[in-house]
Amino acid sequence: FSKDSCYLPPLRYPATCTFKGSLESEKQKYIIHGGKTPNNELSDKIYVMSVVCKNNKKVTFRCTEKDLVGDVPEARYGHSIDMVYSRGKSMGVVFGGRSYIPSAQRTTEKWNSVADCLPHIFLVDLEFGCSTSYILPELQDGLSFHVSIARNDTIYILGGHSLANNIRPANLYRIRVDLPLGSPAVNCTVLPGGISVSSAILTQTNSDEFVIVGGYQLENQKRMVCNIISLEGNKIEIREMETPDWTPDIKHSKL
Repeated sequence: FSKDSCYLPPLRYPATCTFKGSLESEKQKYIIHGGKTPNNELSDKIYVMSVVCKNNKKVTFRCTEKDLVGDVPEARYGHSIDMVYSRGKSMGVVFGGRSYIPSAQRTTEKWNSVADCLPHIFLVDLEFGCSTSYILPELQDGLSFHVSIARNDTIYILGGHSLANNIRPANLYRIRVDLPLGSPAVNCTVLPGGISVSSAILTQTNSDEFVIVGGYQLENQKRMVCNIISLEGNKIEIREMETPDWTPDIKHSKL
């Protein structure tokens, strides 16, 4: 890290995404939000990392902390942050996750008890440092450890785990963000063909294709199938891919 960087604690379960800026100096930026600190506290901070120097031996990053005003997302983990791009503008989108129960409800026995965050959508303007929350009727449950895929002005939310009823519903939501000169417009559409999954790994294989590996489909049941997700226009297609030849330690372990 560069000498003018802020301290970045080793966070667990933060939400991360990449940011494609319009300027040459903004080509590689990374947004980090939330997560658990080494003291097992939850963070509500948002960090922006950028590459300031790159050579054959090392990469130097600059990390800055971004202060937010407005509807600031509460400290959380297991959520998602994505960048959307519309009409030449960009905005961060925060959704889901878990947070500690309110301090008034915490006892010695339940001090570290967590609950689902409210199913609000937060739009975060990283340029001006302001945040606005939106309540969408289609989003009824707070979800954590879901899969999110962002493309242009659209985000797809798949699966997730709801603590309230301990299920992993086969969700598939399409959230579209329009950024005109005035107030942003956010709408959500419930799509068929979702999958039941939480804590999976998402990898982008090309501009229109992603792969989902691992995760859970039930509390004690790992997800051994893999999926290919294809995006074309306003359509999303999810299909199973050939299952890898898992090693015995993966097949028989509980994690």
